[in-house]
Amino acid sequence: MSDTAAPFVTFTDDGHPARFHHPALPEHPFVLQEGRDRWHTAEHRWGSGFAITSAGSGRWRGSGAVTSSLRVDVDRVATTESLTETYRWTNTGAVSLDVTTLGIVVPLRDVYESATAALTSACHAHVWTGGEWAWVLAQPMSGEGPVLGLVVRTGALCAYSVESRNHLTFSNIRGHLVLHPTDHGRHPGAFGGQPVIPLAAGQSHELSWDVRFYDDVPAFLAATDAPITLDRLAAEQGTTILLDGEPLAGRGVTEVNTGTARTTVLFHRPRREIVEQRVAFVLEHQRARERPAPDCHALVPFDNDTGLTQTTSAWADWSDGAERLAMPSLLQQARLRGWGDADTLDAALHGWAAYARARLITADHDVLWGSDTPQEKIRLYNFPWMARFFADQYVLYRQPEDLELAATLIERVYHLGADQHLLIGHPEAVLQVADLLDRLPDRTRAQALREKLRRHALNFAGLGTDLPAHEVNYEQSMVAPLVSLLALAAPESPALPTALRWLRAFGGPQPHVRLHDIGIRHWDGYWFGRNRQWGDTFPHYWSVLSAVALLQNPHRTPADEQAADGIFRANTIDFADDGSASCGFVMPSCVDGRPAHTADPLANDQDWALVLWLRSVP
Repeated sequence: MSDTAAPFVTFTDDGHPARFHHPALPEHPFVLQEGRDRWHTAEHRWGSGFAITSAGSGRWRGSGAVTSSLRVDVDRVATTESLTETYRWTNTGAVSLDVTTLGIVVPLRDVYESATAALTSACHAHVWTGGEWAWVLAQPMSGEGPVLGLVVRTGALCAYSVESRNHLTFSNIRGHLVLHPTDHGRHPGAFGGQPVIPLAAGQSHELSWDVRFYDDVPAFLAATDAPITLDRLAAEQGTTILLDGEPLAGRGVTEVNTGTARTTVLFHRPRREIVEQRVAFVLEHQRARERPAPDCHALVPFDNDTGLTQTTSAWADWSDGAERLAMPSLLQQARLRGWGDADTLDAALHGWAAYARARLITADHDVLWGSDTPQEKIRLYNFPWMARFFADQYVLYRQPEDLELAATLIERVYHLGADQHLLIGHPEAVLQVADLLDRLPDRTRAQALREKLRRHALNFAGLGTDLPAHEVNYEQSMVAPLVSLLALAAPESPALPTALRWLRAFGGPQPHVRLHDIGIRHWDGYWFGRNRQWGDTFPHYWSVLSAVALLQNPHRTPADEQAADGIFRANTIDFADDGSASCGFVMPSCVDGRPAHTADPLANDQDWALVLWLRSVP
């Protein structure tokens, strides 16, 4: 750095913020870069936007007419430490009009080029549109250094949407974030309801915010002037949440609206009740009964809208294997606790085990994606899930062949290169199998598995930021398994606190049950849902991997335990009272103009949220 201080913000030739500068973060632009981010162009520059009104619709890039009767004026004041922006929409017509959507593009650089690039030059954008209490926190993905914060000072934000999310931008790009004083014109029911902004002739509506750096997240939150306090965001029915120190009780999803601020909390049913209802639903509705034996014991996705099970239809993420192992794993967790009808569960588990041996595991002990997916595509993620299932079968029924199969699957996945991957649930599966093998006369095999796991952990401890790309270049479900791997197999490694910092950065501090501490994921609705919709999924069940990892950390704090508890409880929001479930809730009001903010109708793989809660907190 030269002795001359860089400006706080630099602008494009036509006056849009193009980059924010901090001397401690020289590689961070915080804003998507035209050229580097090839899909980001002038049409989505910071502060551009659109309006929908009762008298017509239009877009803007700067001050000027939006429609024949609506004008926008954009004022920016930049100092060496901050940027203040004011957006003023004026009815220039002779009669009143209703503004039903206003959208302002804030193109924060939330992208995964690679792990190293993400950790050095990208940020997690944590968005909070709680009315007059609204803000955006842009946190470096490394979790280090100062954070960039946008805080609304005049007006309100009631929704956010996402653009440029499709099969071309794929899973490594979050898209263009759009902030909305209202999005009533496209999705009136989103975020608890969107307002209509009436403007009489000559009347204006104003929104202003300031953007500046803060030393850390607590400093940023202090500057948002929170009008309410909540001691937690999810609690079991029959208990209370403290709202400004006063007890709040409820059932299910509960909206909180004080006039100036609004949010959502959850009062969920007792854990056992949720699990037993879900297990009963799976056994009643999600078995492939139309198939001959042993295939009739498969557990498959279910469309809540039609009441039909979902066929694979050449889409691997709708298969009868892979992530769908969550269902038999949940049956096991219920059976291990004596929940549900023992005879019914025993029959279902023995049937599914026979099906898995016949259709999902090859003679070479490769685990298939599903019974009718291409066998040439072997996916390593599927191995530890299957190994853990047969290890738990052994715990339940003490059949030696189940433990033998579990151990063989772990050995096979290491032969195929597991030590170069961050497989979800892998360290836990290895250690459970090793612990069970320890009880046999010959402990050599158990020791060998532990040694493999130890070398695996040390390999990743030495990589630093150079993590290999998995199904996404960099994601929360890589970093959480990294923390688990280090915590369980190399807890003394200095890589562990670094990985924990990366992991915590994925979850934001928004005071909403679907958002608080929930790791950002923005592709699962497309891959696993029936609606095939890209965009932020809050919560997605793999967000519980963060909770699992936080609890596995031998140096965890009470704050970590509280965060983990909140994440587990928040994920119960995807399970209905009748035992039905949704694989994900796409959070934005719209994605590429298509209404979202809805639960996908497909029950698919969300049961991992319950399985991992039960395994982590017996």
